Formats: sequence, C-alpha cells, structure tokens
Amino acid sequence: MSYHFLLDLALILISTKVLGLVTKKFSLPQVVGALLAGLVLGPAVLNILHETDFILQLSELGVIVLMFTAGLEADVHELKKSGKASFILALFGVLIPLAGGFLVSYLFNRFNLLPVDTSTPQLLQSIFMGVILTATSVSITVETLKELGKLSSRAGNAILGAAIIDDILGIIALTLITSFADSSVNVTVVLAKILGFFVFSGVVGFVCYKLFKNWTAKADKNRRRFVIAAFTLCLLLSFCAEEFFGVADITGAFIAGLIISNTKRKHYIASRFETLSYTLLSPIFFASIGLKVVLPKMTASIVLFAIILSVVAILTKIIGCAFAGKLRGYTRKESLQIGAGMVSRGEVALIVASKGAAVGLMPSALLGPVIVVVVVTTVISPVLLKISFKDKTETENYQESNMVSKSMAA
Repeated sequence: MSYHFLLDLALILISTKVLGLVTKKFSLPQVVGALLAGLVLGPAVLNILHETDFILQLSELGVIVLMFTAGLEADVHELKKSGKASFILALFGVLIPLAGGFLVSYLFNRFNLLPVDTSTPQLLQSIFMGVILTATSVSITVETLKELGKLSSRAGNAILGAAIIDDILGIIALTLITSFADSSVNVTVVLAKILGFFVFSGVVGFVCYKLFKNWTAKADKNRRRFVIAAFTLCLLLSFCAEEFFGVADITGAFIAGLIISNTKRKHYIASRFETLSYTLLSPIFFASIGLKVVLPKMTASIVLFAIILSVVAILTKIIGCAFAGKLRGYTRKESLQIGAGMVSRGEVALIVASKGAAVGLMPSALLGPVIVVVVVTTVISPVLLKISFKDKTETENYQESNMVSKSMAA
C-alpha cells in the first residue's frame, strides 16, 4: 500500500491556503488562490501532482458537501419567489452562450481554420461547441458568495435557482445533440428521468422534512446524530440523482440541504459541515479543477479560437443573464451580479466536452480551447462577482483610509 496520498493532501492543503491568502492580499476571493494552486501543482505548470482516483472521489465529495451547505443556507421563501425568474435567467443563460459558441465555431470552420472530424457534419460540431458554453459551474460561485456573505441575497438566490435549472437545460441540450451522433441516446427517456427525479425529490423531501422536523424539535441532547442523519440524506439523494435519473449529484445534494434548511437544527448542522468543508473537502475540490488541466499543443489558429471563445463565453453569460434579470425586475446591479455568477464553466464544461468527444462531436485538437475557456472563466468569475457586489460606500471608505494613511506617512 502506498502512502503517497498523504503527501498529496498536505501539498494541496498548504498550497491552497497560502495562495488563498496571497489572492486575498490583492482583494480577490480566496477561491481564486485555491484554483491557481491546482494549476501550479498540476501538469499545466510544475507537474508535481496528478489527479488520482482518491483525489477525484474526495473532490466529488467536496462539491457535494459544498452544494449541501448552499442548500442549508439558502432562503427557501426567496427561492420560491424567484422560481419563474430563475427559469428565464437559466433559459437566456443557455440560449445566448449556445448561439455565441455556435457562431464562433461556424465562422472558424467556414474559413477552414479548425480541424474537422469528417465523420460528423461541421454544423453539428459547431452546435456542440455552443452546447459546451451553456454549462455553468455553480460550485465556484457558491464558495465566492459564501466568502462575500451574499449567498442569501436576492441576487444570490436567483443565481442558485438559475444554476440548478441551467444544469437541467444543459443536460437536455447535450442529450439532443448527442442523439444525432449516437443512436443509443433516447431523448424521451432522458426527459422522463429528469421529470421523475423532481417528482421523487418532492415526495422524499416532504416525508424527510416532516420526520426530521419532529425529531429535532423533541430531542435536545445528542445533537451529533442530526449531522449524521442529514449527511446520510445528502449522500442518498446525490446517489439517486446520478444513478437512477441521470441528473447531476450536486442537484440532489442541494435539494437535501433545502429539506433541512427549515428545521430547528439547521445552524448547528451547517456549522459542522462548514468545518469539514473548510479543512479538507473544499480545498481538494478546487485544486482538483486545476489538476485536470493538461494543455495540448495548439496551432496559431486554435490559439486565436481559444481566445475568442473565452471572450464570447464570458460576455454571452453576462449579457444573457443580465438581460433576463432586467426583464424580471431585478436592478441593473443585481442583473450584473447574476450574470457574473453564471460565468464559471469549471469542471462541468470539461465533462460535457469529454462526452461529446467520445461520440465524435468534437475533434481531440479542440480540447485545448475548451480547457482555456474553463481556466479563464473559472478564475475570472470570482473576480467579477467581487467587483459586482462591491458596495460604493465600502470603496469610498477604502479610498478615504488610503488617503489618511498617505497623509500620516507624509
């Protein structure tokens, strides 16, 4: 048995914390430092660490716990109020990036600037590049909003609701496009499973909420058993979502958090998971995103494609979601906050790309640009969120304190 995993964990924990503190010095969210730690230690830079099955499984557990705590801290009543708005936000957040990605890929293909898989029509490949841009990695946004203390804000709840729906719409888009390349994919079955998952979650959620509420209301001692019961529910819903319904496990984890969020022991349970997440699971998850990045050799035209695709990926999410936000009555600032919160593609885009490549929808040479998009959007999303949530009075106080310190130094 090898104990090298202990060294891997030690390097991940210390590097994510050190770089997190460095980025904090530059007024950036600490999650940016954690992401950079994975990039620096991984194959893209120093090549010290590689993604192993152990790190992969721990990182998956990390994102599940992260989304579970997001559900615990979410305002259920605000989520209900923003239900219709979240759907519109998600719809525009899928359609506009889909159109943008398709247009960029189509134009590059039109002028023969990209490699083409002759077994698949160019039009289909261009549509698939648009599908990749529809992805949203809400985990990065959740961690940033928690750090900023804005997870339960009006914009924060809208982002959470829209991101969950975005995942569902993304699954539908991916299923539709892959069904053209893979005859074994049945769109009707996929849609039925998604609907079945929400019916299942509603029934299980209602029963578990009643049982947990009554149990926690009567018992005042041995509160640690509540944490075990809550975590069990989280893991079971996550498992059922992926295994039986083909829905992302983080959706099941988020719903489990929502179920517990209206019970008496919500804050006690959240505090225990916060410790687990902060000390081990979250650093591993964010570092693992960087460890996935292996940049292949790219030609000048593919580098140009990667740059333009990254810009389009950022702008289409911001424009699409901000426009939808204004339509649904959010302020200009809230609309921009929502748009910034939906920018990150993270590991979701990599998963979509790998599934498309497996059925011939994307040449392997285009994996490089996708990785560039993932890195750029994942790092810039927390920065954009920090800027969009910055209070004017906070900026004025900061400038005033700088002027005072300079005058004292003089």
